[in-house]
Amino acid sequence: MHLSAHTWMRPEPLETTLRRLSTLGYTSIELEGEPSLYPVEQTRHLLAKHNIKCWGTVTIMQGARDLTAANPQQRRDTIQYIKDVVSLSAALGGEIVTIVPALVGKLVPTASPQEEWTWVVEALREIALFTTTNHPQIRLGIEPLNRFETYFLNRTDQTLALINEVGGDCYGIAFDPFHLALEEKDLLSAIRKCASRITDFHAADHNRLAAGDGRFDWNEIVHTLKESGYDGALAVECMPPIDRSPVGRYGLSQTENLDTNTTEVSPERLRFIIDHGSALLSDEYYTYLMRRSAETLKPFVG
Repeated sequence: MHLSAHTWMRPEPLETTLRRLSTLGYTSIELEGEPSLYPVEQTRHLLAKHNIKCWGTVTIMQGARDLTAANPQQRRDTIQYIKDVVSLSAALGGEIVTIVPALVGKLVPTASPQEEWTWVVEALREIALFTTTNHPQIRLGIEPLNRFETYFLNRTDQTLALINEVGGDCYGIAFDPFHLALEEKDLLSAIRKCASRITDFHAADHNRLAAGDGRFDWNEIVHTLKESGYDGALAVECMPPIDRSPVGRYGLSQTENLDTNTTEVSPERLRFIIDHGSALLSDEYYTYLMRRSAETLKPFVG
């Protein structure tokens, strides 16, 4: 296993992210699925400069991106978007792509369960054919989220059923313990049931703070992952909540942890972060989250 990190949690120049990760001992990165942000040649140069490998990419399901949408053109556009994200990962030497099928934050269905299931199966089959034909080195992982972010896939048994219906060997599970600890009866048992089908592993503690700042037993989790045959990235994905209560002086006590400069952040990206219960984090606080996670997880990698 090796230590990796996502990029979507703090909007900043890629070189800033890579410099931080390299300094803290990370060896790869999982880029947010926004191809326009990562021109291939420029991104390759920065990755090489900081000796960071592209582990893969993750779809950012915001705006109109939704494979469960009732609108056929919306689904077609989403399929094309995911293909573009797959191509980005492949062009940068990535090994995986994490796919969230539905719009994050969509909690009310727009069609029947059978219709939505059928649409997603058809879309994933098309994406799989595109991937195996054009980028056979890429493994695709479907990520279930907790019920407060989606109604579509919340557990590993649902995800395995979807993968089995899609067919082929292209898909596995992107396992995120933050989400699945809310939905699975036994987190370690869920890892064992997925076994060799885990293609990616997202790392944050039970409260989505840095690994080590919650109640997860990381020794048990990583040991179970290794027993199950997983040998990929532990991809850090922290998303701290902002205290808006009187206890936190309505957020004022965390002022040093926030970055109030939103001028260079797109409204869609800012909304995506806020909808995750967080905000723009300061460089100092974000660096702490990455450092703390690395300190917790480094004993288990290599």
